[in-house]
Amino acid sequence: MAVTTRKTTKIVFLGAGSAAFGLSMYRDLFTTTELAGSTLTLVDTNPAALDRMTALARLLNAKGDAGLIIEQTTDRRAALQGAEFVVNSVAIDRNRLWKLDFEVPKKHGIRHTLGENGGPGGLFFTLRTLPLIFDFARDIEELCPEAQFINLSNPESRVVLGLGKYTKVKTLGLCHGIFLARWFICQILGMAEKDVEVWGAGLNHFQWLMHIRDKESGRDLYPLLREREKTHDPAFTPLTRRLFNSFGLWPTCSDDHMGEYLPYGWEGGEHGFDFAEDERGRGILNALMDGTIAGTTPVPDDWTQPSWGERAVQVIAGVLHNQKRFIESGIVYNQGAIPNLPPDLAVEVPLLADAAGVHPVSLGPLPDPVAKLLHVQASVQQLSVEAAVHASKDLALQALLIDPVVNSTDAAVKILDELWEANRPYIRPCV
Repeated sequence: MAVTTRKTTKIVFLGAGSAAFGLSMYRDLFTTTELAGSTLTLVDTNPAALDRMTALARLLNAKGDAGLIIEQTTDRRAALQGAEFVVNSVAIDRNRLWKLDFEVPKKHGIRHTLGENGGPGGLFFTLRTLPLIFDFARDIEELCPEAQFINLSNPESRVVLGLGKYTKVKTLGLCHGIFLARWFICQILGMAEKDVEVWGAGLNHFQWLMHIRDKESGRDLYPLLREREKTHDPAFTPLTRRLFNSFGLWPTCSDDHMGEYLPYGWEGGEHGFDFAEDERGRGILNALMDGTIAGTTPVPDDWTQPSWGERAVQVIAGVLHNQKRFIESGIVYNQGAIPNLPPDLAVEVPLLADAAGVHPVSLGPLPDPVAKLLHVQASVQQLSVEAAVHASKDLALQALLIDPVVNSTDAAVKILDELWEANRPYIRPCV
């Protein structure tokens, strides 16, 4: 009688000290036995955060009977030896620098929404992040060249674009934005999310839903959405609905994220990210983790259930076990997945994952007016990546001057000088 040996793998999690991304990954890793016997190596440069997340991983691994082997290290290169999957959630001095990305442009008269993935903030997020990501890529090319790199960190589009153009690393970006868009739609439809299926294509945080269907019957729900949207609360996601009514498709994923790419994005709100609430929430979460690890606090119920909208573990299991698993949305180097957008661009489309890797699912060309709108942002992203890869202040200025969010040459120069200085320790050529 033949004996079937279960396939195992090695997963390296860079930035594992990140409580938010780490916990989401853990909820998916430790509520399945699909990866039993595999090794999970947690890596972070912050030893205290790494110790906390390692202890939590071991607790949840045992509670869920997931059967993973848990390792930890601050040595990235040692961790990467033999890895088949590398997951990244690293951010550089996240809240302090992101707050500057938002406040400095505002000071110089720029009206924008978040300062993270578009506008001046998106540029500087790119300038400081890509050099570190390219360090990861060089290590992967040397130590585990066949590994699948799964990026969870912003700016997603620019990370995937940079690696797709300049490295041989197999790169995939993952974002739960399409599920956030589905939530908005379901509020208008009056339907449960589990009953609605959406198919999107476009840019990260700027996908357009090509299909909205009843999951069971396959019925097209766009006619019902158009009818019910007419009488829905006008204060509910107004910018998204303005574009929906203008272009005929629903754009993802929310007014503030999508608004980063548009000169009128501030019309959907320009309050920015709530940094104070984020810091407060992280303090509460860390205290809860410490209590859970110490055994003085029960494990919260939702920690023992799969996450909402994260798909990294599904990709890993699909590739490992050759399951041809459908992944609703992922960011890939275009190369024709959306034929009427540039091939050298990062786009977000549905995927299939199996032993041969990750395969984009093309939904065909976008409607021409939508493609023309996305071409504007495509050029900004391409030039921002070039500025980061070459550590070029001249290219960075040009990237600002073609960005539709920037409304003044004087402001562009002042923003560039101030934020370049703040990010100088991290800006360096990538190639």
